Amino acid sequence: MELQEIRNRWNEVLDAVLEVDRISWLAFFDARLADFDGTTLTLDFSDTRKLSAAHEYSKTRINQQEVLIAAVKRTLAIEIKITEK
Repeated sequence: MELQEIRNRWNEVLDAVLEVDRISWLAFFDARLADFDGTTLTLDFSDTRKLSAAHEYSKTRINQQEVLIAAVKRTLAIEIKITEK
């Protein structure tokens, strides 16, 4: 699957995330899909920064990434890893 194909169906993925966890949906709905190498999807949050600042969200983000990975698998039928810029 190519990055453009994922972009074309990204709203479907986000809908699947929303069915499971609204907080995860909020965390990813404004992420830009920066790159996909066939295995790893890179998300770019450089414009948002809503989950950065003085708080530590790394443990929460891991759980949110698991929800996103499951939604991609369910919606697009591909296995991915997630990285963030």
